[in-house]
Amino acid sequence: MQSLTEEIQSFSRKRLRKQCTRVTSLSGRRIIETWKGSTITVVEDPAAPERTLGYVPDTSWDLQVGIIKPYLLLGSQDAAHDFGILRKHKVSHVLNVAFGVENVFPDLFIYKTVSILDHPEADLLLHLQECCDFIEQARKGVVLVHCNAGVSRAPAVVTGYLMSCDGQSFDDALSLVKSARPASSPNPGFLEQLRNYKTPRYRTSSSCGVRAPWAPSARLWTGRWWW
Repeated sequence: MQSLTEEIQSFSRKRLRKQCTRVTSLSGRRIIETWKGSTITVVEDPAAPERTLGYVPDTSWDLQVGIIKPYLLLGSQDAAHDFGILRKHKVSHVLNVAFGVENVFPDLFIYKTVSILDHPEADLLLHLQECCDFIEQARKGVVLVHCNAGVSRAPAVVTGYLMSCDGQSFDDALSLVKSARPASSPNPGFLEQLRNYKTPRYRTSSSCGVRAPWAPSARLWTGRWWW
């Protein structure tokens, strides 16, 4: 049995499968792009129906901001990049959970970037404590939580925050998020993690904690009692 290194070294480009991509244009025209090495060939799609429909690209900005709590807002990168929107909602802090999205007003707002991949297998809970801590620090102001589209990652983080720091159930937290921002739709992996997430049993009004399902709870020995 070959090792992975041996398999890679013995691999031949001739074993690569031909890759074809079907493309539908704005007008409805369908073509097939075929790659061979570094060369691309474009032909009309012979299997295309007699009548095909194109599409209309949506180039408008998504500036809808969901108000979760007076100090907690939810939106997309478009809202985070619109100074008028940020000023209108009196934003003081911005939590950016996108990947590769710039913080455009670093001198005017307090930013925190926690890059999370929008993938079902990404570990959302690994980043949740850091996000919750920043939101809690921003309670005296107004914090906008955003990702790219404001559909999966940011809503998932806000849902986790409501569960961890506000004591809400998964269903109640997600319902509030979707009510405030109807476009919210965390990916299936994030939903499963949040659905199975066990929030700490004890919390104070000034703190919140995130504990992964497998993490043991810590107790303090005072000399007479365990806390």
